Amino acid sequence: MHQPFVLRPGLGAWPRLLLLALLGLVLAPLPGLAQEAPASAASAAARTASAATPVSASARRVYERARTQLLQIRTLLKNQDSQASVGSGFLVSDQGHVISNYHVISEAALDPERYRLRYAMPDGRAGELELLDFDVRRDLALLRLKGDGLRGASGLSFRPREQPLSKGDRIYSMGNPHDVAFAVVEGTFNGLVERSFDPLIYYSGSINSGMSGGPVLDEEGRVVGINVSAMFFAQQMSFLVPAEFAQALFQRSREREALRGPAWPRLREQLLQYQDSLVQGFVAQPWRNADHERYALPVPQEDFMRCWGRSTPADNKGLEFQRSQCRMEHAVFVSGQLQTGYLQVSHEAYEGSKLGALRFAKQYSASFRNENLGRADRQRSAPRCREDFIQADAQQGPPLRAVICLSAYRKLPGLHDLVVLVTTVDGATQGALGRFDARGVSFENALRLSAHYLGGFGWTAARPR
Repeated sequence: MHQPFVLRPGLGAWPRLLLLALLGLVLAPLPGLAQEAPASAASAAARTASAATPVSASARRVYERARTQLLQIRTLLKNQDSQASVGSGFLVSDQGHVISNYHVISEAALDPERYRLRYAMPDGRAGELELLDFDVRRDLALLRLKGDGLRGASGLSFRPREQPLSKGDRIYSMGNPHDVAFAVVEGTFNGLVERSFDPLIYYSGSINSGMSGGPVLDEEGRVVGINVSAMFFAQQMSFLVPAEFAQALFQRSREREALRGPAWPRLREQLLQYQDSLVQGFVAQPWRNADHERYALPVPQEDFMRCWGRSTPADNKGLEFQRSQCRMEHAVFVSGQLQTGYLQVSHEAYEGSKLGALRFAKQYSASFRNENLGRADRQRSAPRCREDFIQADAQQGPPLRAVICLSAYRKLPGLHDLVVLVTTVDGATQGALGRFDARGVSFENALRLSAHYLGGFGWTAARPR
């Protein structure tokens, strides 16, 4: 049996050296290392409205003014015209700059030797596109038309930030749904999504597959958002990236040369910056009270996570439990096989006095063993784990059994998936099992998150004597 680690009273977290020891085996060299579903065909998030809605005169007017700036963006195989995916985009300058979603062009960004980008317009004009830059955190891409065929054509303008929309304002989403034809969908601005780490607009309108990357315009034809995703199994629940982020991407990258080669280094740079911001915001928040009679358990604030809970019925005659699950509802899309950049926290508190100590121990241990800690795939290495027993000060909290695992990203060196699995080991017929997952974090931030999570376990005011 391992010797227990000892926490000094008042620290509320693991000392750094102990965490380094626990994770010491994880970062040995590994071979081969280098919000919703998107609404494009590449992400298979197709959803159609339950009935056709007549288009208003305002919608027709806005569409007719904007149609010459709309594009369908197709990802094709390099040496043939076979279509891999399709989305939408729009012109934002007379120099041929185009805004779309990152997920619309991700295949071409990550594998340019295999894929190429081509556009088509409502009037039949078509041509090639090149990628200048992207903002993977906000699922945006900046492209430019190749050649001079459309140079000089005007772009759509952005609504000024100092003129915010009001809830209930009519806005108009545009794109090419299901590769059928360019279309306009009239809907309502409903403010920003609650419990989202980055701002997202909640739009009451039907964004369908193929419309990702298309503009959403106000009554004057100015861009207020960009189509990005839709809620599964729901109607009229769609999400937009606020236009200010597209405008910022355009302003800072409009003079860049086209990206050459796979975009993994640029992705890594942006994801490392994002996870720093995410972790800093998360660890700055205190844990909430789980309302358990024995244990203080780490339940996150709901500023950018959503939590659900349930428990066994009052007349249950076997193992009783209380369960809490909290998760960020939006992830960062990297590819069709990899989404990252999110956190989730859960716990189950068990009471087994009706079972007796032996039967309780059997079921309690099985719950710990049945947790899936991940496995190797094309995107990540196999998890490298370390298990130990942690003895907190008796007045601070219960002794814990902990497993910490890291899986390295093969093409994004320095980023990992973290799993922390914890169980209390103090009670014969009581216990709590907790789990913390972080997708796409650095080693240093894995340490910070592990310490923050483990520091959330303790006794309630009614702790045992």
